[in-house]
Amino acid sequence: MSFRIQPAAPARPNRCQLFGPGSNTKLFEKMAASEADVINLDLEDSVTPSDKNAARANVIRAINGVDWGKKTLSVRINGLDTPYWYRDVVDLMEQAGPRLDQIMIPKVGCAEDVYAVDALVTGIERAMGREKPVSFEVIIESAAGIAHVEAIAASSPRLQAMSLGAADFAASMGMQTTGIGGTQENYYMLREGQKHWPDPWHWAQAAIVAACRTHGVLPVDGPFGDFSDDEGYIAQARRSATLGMVGKWAIHPKQIALANQVFTPSEEAVAEAREILAAMEEAKRTGAGATVYKGRLVDIASIKQAEVVVKQAELIAKG
Repeated sequence: MSFRIQPAAPARPNRCQLFGPGSNTKLFEKMAASEADVINLDLEDSVTPSDKNAARANVIRAINGVDWGKKTLSVRINGLDTPYWYRDVVDLMEQAGPRLDQIMIPKVGCAEDVYAVDALVTGIERAMGREKPVSFEVIIESAAGIAHVEAIAASSPRLQAMSLGAADFAASMGMQTTGIGGTQENYYMLREGQKHWPDPWHWAQAAIVAACRTHGVLPVDGPFGDFSDDEGYIAQARRSATLGMVGKWAIHPKQIALANQVFTPSEEAVAEAREILAAMEEAKRTGAGATVYKGRLVDIASIKQAEVVVKQAELIAKG
């Protein structure tokens, strides 16, 4: 372990992030009543240029008027390469009340992008006398973003989460696909005449997880475009969870239950983790540094692995 202690990520449930366009006010109450841990009201890709101003006003009214319960309430602003983002930030910070928890910054390509938004948010917070600071989530959606991912993860104390935006990422990388996440038909290996499909997003996800865990940020998997394919969604979510991601986006309400299912440790997994911790406590009591649990070696590192499962279950139980 490095002398520099790895900071803990924010202690909040983040299994599912449900997205809804700011231009569709009929969805807001349904989103608030859903089982998603995080609500992302969108001002960016799902809103046409002609609806940007109206969507912004809709979102501000919803933040102030809808009962969002204990959910993390986030708004995705427009990208810094557009003429809309600064007004998104100013109006949100000046007109939305304290219920706004987080601003999601899309298409972040470098740490300076986060700094620009941070400076504007900080100035308005001070001017407005806002007591609760707004947190940030960023989306890695470009070759530049993945190349600078660690600097981005370290860019601001406001940063709490980071997601992979597969569609724009694929376009920026020049990937020959129109699929959003999941297995890609032409990304396969051949062995003895049989095709095997590896995961084209794995390396980017692993880079995001490493950067996030280094700097105390929650790593989140992004969208899965084919919402008719439950098995495909679950498969990608399980890969992401195994890599260390804490949750996944839902672009359709039916995906909420799937994400919660995957990113909630099962009763069996929690029971096994507790048994490992108990076995190691007994080993320490007798002066041993390791022991055998169900035919396999467990040691000090096993404690850390088991604690991840137990802490995640306890966090979710608290709601």
